[in-house]
Amino acid sequence: MLYTELLRLWHEAVQAVDAKDWQGALSKLEQISEPTSCTLFNAASAHLVLGQLDLALKALDLTLAKDERLAVGFFQRAAVMMQIDRLEEALSDCIWAQKHMRGNLVIDYRQLGLRFKLHSWQVLYNAAAVYCRMGQWEQARETLLSASQEKGGGRGGTTEVALNSVLKEEILAPLLVPEDVVFRPRKQDVEQLQQRDFLGKAKVISSVIPNDDFGGFEPLRLQKPGFYEPKVDGTQDSLYMRVRIPYMARGPGQLTVPGGAMVFLFGEERRDGMASVIYDGTRGLLPMSLLDPADVKISKGKRENKVPSGIPLPPGLKPPTRPQAQASPAAPPRVRFTSDTPPPSYTTATHAPLPASEPPGYTVNTANEQ
Repeated sequence: MLYTELLRLWHEAVQAVDAKDWQGALSKLEQISEPTSCTLFNAASAHLVLGQLDLALKALDLTLAKDERLAVGFFQRAAVMMQIDRLEEALSDCIWAQKHMRGNLVIDYRQLGLRFKLHSWQVLYNAAAVYCRMGQWEQARETLLSASQEKGGGRGGTTEVALNSVLKEEILAPLLVPEDVVFRPRKQDVEQLQQRDFLGKAKVISSVIPNDDFGGFEPLRLQKPGFYEPKVDGTQDSLYMRVRIPYMARGPGQLTVPGGAMVFLFGEERRDGMASVIYDGTRGLLPMSLLDPADVKISKGKRENKVPSGIPLPPGLKPPTRPQAQASPAAPPRVRFTSDTPPPSYTTATHAPLPASEPPGYTVNTANEQ
């Protein structure tokens, strides 16, 4: 079962308890397929108000099966046991409740959603009530004396009145959790049950369409790389023109265009009858009388193996290739040096000595000699 569904039914059952609709609270709690100890305790409280002690006892049994250390559950079941005269089991539940208090004088269950404080003297009081029903008045009086010596508030003279009743051998009524005190879900969790619109609703701020109330998003449109072409139907408002006959440039700024070529009309017709067009990436002038509107749809079908006119794409440049490695010159032969030969110096290794008969800067021209 989803936790949100459990939370919703639990909250509706608590609202029915606040309205004193105990049967409606039970109907909501019975719809919970995976009940918790808190919801089972609430069902037991509703059965107690309706006088259904057996069903209340069964619900408390399931409560303690879910949470074996719930001291208030043993305290409540001990009171129900006394009402159906199961005294030994009631006394045992009082002992278990005292044990699960773990030496604390009071346990505040508000952190679990139950606005109730269980005091140790209340557990001793119910134990004394069990002894009264068993006829063990002396044991009941000693238990009440122990309860009156317990520290903690909330008694308000209850133990003193009970001592007087025991001295008169009057049976004590057991203490119970108030009928309208039930386990409640956390307020923060209940607030999360309401659906929230985190994104909000779109609002049209500005639109070219009059009375536009569309607040969504348009789907993505496919982008086709290539030449810029306006979206038109056929020849209607087309800026592509076809030249009827060849035209040679006759003045500055005019273009030379072959017949049947397609140009893009870049501006309106001037007074001299010329129009500014773009052809093969060049802008120039052509006579408007030679231009006919071109059918864009027909031209698209014939563009498979033809570069269209208009604004061309950037020229494709090939990346530079790796330079070819040149063959390295042959390595000079190795010279073996003996002990009598001195090692070569940097000057002798880089500059060969000139002959002794030839002064520096003198060059022999063998071609003239021949």
